[in-house]
Amino acid sequence: MTYTLATTVSLPWAEALERTREALAAQGFGILTEINIRSTFEAKLGADAADAVGDYVILGACNPALASRALAAEPEMGALLPCNVVVRRNSAAESTTVEAIDPQTMVQLSSAPSVKDVADDAGTRLRKALASLGQADG
Repeated sequence: MTYTLATTVSLPWAEALERTREALAAQGFGILTEINIRSTFEAKLGADAADAVGDYVILGACNPALASRALAAEPEMGALLPCNVVVRRNSAAESTTVEAIDPQTMVQLSSAPSVKDVADDAGTRLRKALASLGQADG
């Protein structure tokens, strides 16, 4: 099973990160958390580990209306929130990859019918956000 939705853009990493934030906001997602893997690796594992992973940020994106519906359907869904969106590029790359957890993963783990509706809506919004990055490219 594929568990991410992804796009690759020929934008510089910092620009791809900023445009990802904007694209998610346009689809009703706020950023609850931001984890800079590169700086964490550098602090905890050293420069070699940071260089090996490259520029790598995990954005914890949340659409409050969708999260509310998911939690009302099945409170355990909170373990899968927020939706993680990764913006990454290693030093040798000429493009930046942006990928998000596919909300259909929730459907695989839940028997609640309303979770499918939430996952469908979230998936549509995440696909639109990723598609808009490709349109902004170049």
